[in-house]
Amino acid sequence: MKSNLFKKNRLLLCMVLFAFLPLLGFGQTKTIAGIVNDETGNSLPGVTVLVKGTNIGTVTDIEGKFSLVKIPENSTLVFSFIGMKTQEVLVKNQSNIKIAMGVESVGIDEVVAVGYGTQRKSDITSSVATVKSDDFQAGAMKDAGQLIQGKVAGLSITSPSGDPTASVEIMLRGVTTLMASSSPLVLIDGIPGDLNTVAPQDIESIDILKDGSAAAIYGTRGTNGVILITSKKASKNAPLSVEYDSYVSTQQYSRKADFNTAGDWRKMIANGSPLNDYGASTNWLDQISRTPISYNHNLTLKGGTGKSSYLGSINYDSREGMILKSDFDKFTARLDFTHTTLNDMLTFNLGLIAGNSNTNPQDKTGPYRQALIRNPTAPVTNPDGTWNEDINISQYENPVALLKEASGESKDAYTRMYGSATLKPMAGLNLKLMVSRNIWNNTYGYAETKKNISTIRDGRNGYASRSAASSQDQLLEFTTDYRKKIGEHELNGLIGYSYQDSYYESQGMDNYDFPTDIFSYNNMGAGQALTDGKANMSSYKGMSRLIGGFARINYSFKSKYLLTASIRREGSTKFGANYKWGNFPAIQAGWKISQENFMKSTGDWLDDLKLRAGYGITGTEPGASYLSKTLLTYNNSYILSNGVWVKTISPTQNPNPNLKWEMKKEANLGLDFSLLKGKISGSVDVYDRRTEDMLWDYSVPTPPYLYSSMTANVGVMENKGIEVNLQFIPVKTKDFQWSTNVNYSTNQNKLVSLSNNLFALQNDYIDLGYTGDPIQQSTHRLYIGKEVGDFYGYKAVDITHIGDEYGTTTAADAGVWVIQKPDGTKIRIDKASAGSDKQIIGNGSPKHYLNWNNNLKYKNFDLAITMRGAFGFQILNFQRMFYENPGITYLNSLKTANDLVYGKSVLNYSQEYTSYYVENGDYWKIDNVTLGYNFSPQNKTYIKSLRVYGSCQNIWTITGYKGIDPEVSRTGLTPGSDYRDKFPTTRTFTLGLNLEF
Repeated sequence: MKSNLFKKNRLLLCMVLFAFLPLLGFGQTKTIAGIVNDETGNSLPGVTVLVKGTNIGTVTDIEGKFSLVKIPENSTLVFSFIGMKTQEVLVKNQSNIKIAMGVESVGIDEVVAVGYGTQRKSDITSSVATVKSDDFQAGAMKDAGQLIQGKVAGLSITSPSGDPTASVEIMLRGVTTLMASSSPLVLIDGIPGDLNTVAPQDIESIDILKDGSAAAIYGTRGTNGVILITSKKASKNAPLSVEYDSYVSTQQYSRKADFNTAGDWRKMIANGSPLNDYGASTNWLDQISRTPISYNHNLTLKGGTGKSSYLGSINYDSREGMILKSDFDKFTARLDFTHTTLNDMLTFNLGLIAGNSNTNPQDKTGPYRQALIRNPTAPVTNPDGTWNEDINISQYENPVALLKEASGESKDAYTRMYGSATLKPMAGLNLKLMVSRNIWNNTYGYAETKKNISTIRDGRNGYASRSAASSQDQLLEFTTDYRKKIGEHELNGLIGYSYQDSYYESQGMDNYDFPTDIFSYNNMGAGQALTDGKANMSSYKGMSRLIGGFARINYSFKSKYLLTASIRREGSTKFGANYKWGNFPAIQAGWKISQENFMKSTGDWLDDLKLRAGYGITGTEPGASYLSKTLLTYNNSYILSNGVWVKTISPTQNPNPNLKWEMKKEANLGLDFSLLKGKISGSVDVYDRRTEDMLWDYSVPTPPYLYSSMTANVGVMENKGIEVNLQFIPVKTKDFQWSTNVNYSTNQNKLVSLSNNLFALQNDYIDLGYTGDPIQQSTHRLYIGKEVGDFYGYKAVDITHIGDEYGTTTAADAGVWVIQKPDGTKIRIDKASAGSDKQIIGNGSPKHYLNWNNNLKYKNFDLAITMRGAFGFQILNFQRMFYENPGITYLNSLKTANDLVYGKSVLNYSQEYTSYYVENGDYWKIDNVTLGYNFSPQNKTYIKSLRVYGSCQNIWTITGYKGIDPEVSRTGLTPGSDYRDKFPTTRTFTLGLNLEF
């Protein structure tokens, strides 16, 4: 699959390369040299050096040195660097230049992205976090989310799965909804997308709008926060540069579940256990695992002239997972062109991102589960070469056969075209029109051979399915902003209009009983099930539209009193007839305390101190497009009408003209500070968010309703929390620098209400989650007035043993759970009532998050260390709950299954959900360590910079949790569930190269 994907894209790769080949002819011969330092004498690598008015330029190396050619005697060199004051130096007759660049406002005038524009960091009055590309996580990244893992207080980014096709899970400031989406809005250069839209190497910075006042300008899309991704751009008057980034990585299981080996199995047989020995010694996990090799190549060409800039990049990403057939291949190409005309009054920007990916959609968790529970003395194949199977045991299958006797492919192709025109007819006035179109197509195929267990067990004699899906998303936005400064007053106003429509359609079918396996899923009509009328077919088409008008005004007096107000009025086709439009206002205020006269005495040590406050209302659209409509479906029953049997139709959804958005009202109070010339800086935020009109499904009487349930806006939920972000530069010398960042967050959640005078729950709780077969119980309960994530079950406190108070006199009666009832009394579990003897036994939502990021540089070496942890939560260990039971002798079990429970008896009871399997989930991870070395090429004619690095992810976890990894899913309503069949997490080792020439 990988080679085919690469072959398909070789033509595109060559076209991109040849398009830029003519530009490679630029060269220089006469040299002027120099060195750039900061105010303390430390060298400054990466400083841009341009000959003013031309596109001739370079950047300083790791020692701050640079060289240029063909420099006229009267040329002026322009030196620029982020966080430093730009300087101009007249060359005259000099052949060697040495300058010292000064710090510019300790970074507080840095420009960051906000809703529909940018703003100076010093003027920000809401909770906004920024992570630049220099601070991104290094190594093999699944998507853009991993780049900022552990970097932002209040933003939980978890990687609970080792599946190379799985994305990270993101949650900002706790759970805020029961049914609607909890994912943040992701915008790439202002256009909706996802974390996989752009290659990580193409990202310049990521800004996160955390509070409601910052996100309100995005209306119903901003409730879960907004992630603004700014892609890399070329600069005007910049010389052609070529950047090549590449890495190769491999993985290992971070930790393996400790199941019995064939030797353990035979020892148990020798000790009298009724187990079967089939004579083999098979490590089933090894049979379905491999040493994966993944690699990534990214090539970028960029440059500019006096009026234009251009950038082209291609990225090829190939990943292998630990389990066989867990593959992912992706090719992405990006083009971006900017041109200014009409005396710099009009600027055009055109861009294209196109890519395709291939994955194998075969289930990997099923084979993983079977590899754990299968008898280790059973062979992989029988003597005649057939797969060793036992159809007499339910859900007991050969994991190797599951993978080998099936095949599949899921292909995605997507294209994002965008363009903008910005007109500046007068000073301070900008008019911008932006349009974009995203197109996505998927084709899917899956087949099982005649040797698959489904043929042996279910008699399907070969099975296949095919499907296709596509979507289109079109966006048009027009904004006008005007900035004016009058004396000590500064105003910035923005008005805009947004139109977005989305279309989605899909179709699929399956069939079975094929004459041969040769066609796989490519001859769907050959299956006999279609002829017999037993094959399935389906199709769907839907659309939605979102229209909004918005306005914002920023006011500053004396650059120290700040005020921002915004409003968005938005309508959606997903809303009911009575609530098509909604209003989403916000207001923010800021006070630069450090600029007051009474603070002048602190100028020697206090750089900046700003107090800010904000309040905003955002919304969340319903997930589906037609929840407010009456829906009908055909049944599998018929009536006789005029002598003809007609299929019946019945309603599946009630109309709800009052369906509307979920509304989140959030207040945020923050403090930003910087001390000792930026050596200590940070922020503290306190927030209170209240979600109203939450959606839930309610039982309703029939009649008067057509259907027995209805989705309605009723619920109320609260989240309150604190976020602290601290940055330090403890050491900064010419040869050594250490910068460190610590961020902490805590959140308290509560479901306030889920009933009103029209709709009400039958009880004061909702049961959620599921253990799976054969236990078949819910795992969580959400009470009105309590928080999301409570585990609900039997509280195990003891186990029966001979001579106990429960009358246990024989070994056969020992080993039964003893539970504690809510009233404190203790009884045997077989005497308990499932309705009244269960209670809250833990909570899966962490109360505290702590992250610590360190960056160290010594001469040409750099070292980055990321550590993070979560505390104050529990995990339901599904593997122990199912496999720590010695009574199920036909399946393999954990070695701990024969341990004495509470040091008294071996468990002698069926699989059961009790608090014994709910463990403390606290952990601290050394998550990412990256060591790099920057070479200093003597001759920069061909190679400007070269860096090599090694990285390791998920290195070491300090925890008392007995499962594989305490980093489990924390989003949704059932957090803390470490599912039995989850794709195991991995440790990744990476070697990489960054080259610029």
